[in-house]
Order: sequence, then C-alpha cells, then structure tokens
Amino acid sequence: MSRVGKKPIEIPTGVTVTINGNVVTVKGPKGELTRSFSSDMEIVVSENVINVVRPSDSKEHRTIHGTTRALLANMVEGVSKGFERNLELIGVGYRAQKQGKKLVLNVGYSHPVEIEPEEGIEIEVPSNTKVTVKGISKERVGALAANIRDVRPPEPYKGKGIRYEGEYVRRKEGKTGK
Repeated sequence: MSRVGKKPIEIPTGVTVTINGNVVTVKGPKGELTRSFSSDMEIVVSENVINVVRPSDSKEHRTIHGTTRALLANMVEGVSKGFERNLELIGVGYRAQKQGKKLVLNVGYSHPVEIEPEEGIEIEVPSNTKVTVKGISKERVGALAANIRDVRPPEPYKGKGIRYEGEYVRRKEGKTGK
C-alpha cells in the first residue's frame, strides 16, 4: 500500500477545494490552481480533510495513488503559503540584477543572459549574487529555478556557476593534482 497516498491532506482556513469530475480547483489567499487528475482516483473532501482513494490494487492504480495525493498537497500548500527556491551565483564577476520583471545574469558570457518569468512567478534579487524564485505552483517555481541554473551550472574544478542554496558540488583535482 502507498503510505504517501493514504495520508490525509489538511485544508487550512481560507482555502477552498472544488471538485468537478476529475478536475480539482484549489483557491486560497495567494491565488488559484487547477489541475486535471486521473478519473480512476477518487478524491473525497470531507469537512477540512482531503483523501485520495484508489479503486483497486492494480499496478496502474498503485503508481498514481501517491502521485495524485502529493500533487494535491502541493496545490493546497502553494495557495496557502507559496513556494520559493533560492539560487546562489559563485564566481568572480558573476552577478544578477532585475530590470523590470526580467532577470539579467552576467555569468562570464560575452553577453548578459535575460530570463523573463511566466505569469504567476516572481523573481527577487536580494543581493547581486542571490536570486529567489517565488510562486504558488511548486512545479513552475522549480522549473524556472532549474532553467536559471542551466544558464551556468556549477563546475567541479573551481566550483563556479549558479547553484541552489545549500547544494553540494563535488570538487575534483585539476590535472596537476596527483
């Protein structure tokens, strides 16, 4: 049995969950998220708790049981608290700045790299070597943070690049190290 799928999801105050067939809409103080789930999974809302029930123990139902519950929990948490991902720029001359809504990165290329966030995602630059991506959708926040990191991923020799806050980069010796 899926341990994740069995856990009930608490609905915080100020959040409303609406189910229309297999489409779930979650509204909260930060915004609104809508997602379509498998029609096999039964999503039950009672008072302030959501439960995901699977119809059988077939392999297909077991695989999507925990995933459905996790996606629902992320929707509820996103509209109530929101998600954020922090990135650090490490390297001499590497810096980030915000121009309007766009993020402009100077990370060792001959030109600055501009990244424009999609609707509902916010980028903050608390210092010129730190970038924060905020939003209500965990999936979209993580995807944008990964795209920013892909501009200049950390390299193993000097450790320069863009990395997630707290990310460990395994260091290697250069060709002179024996």
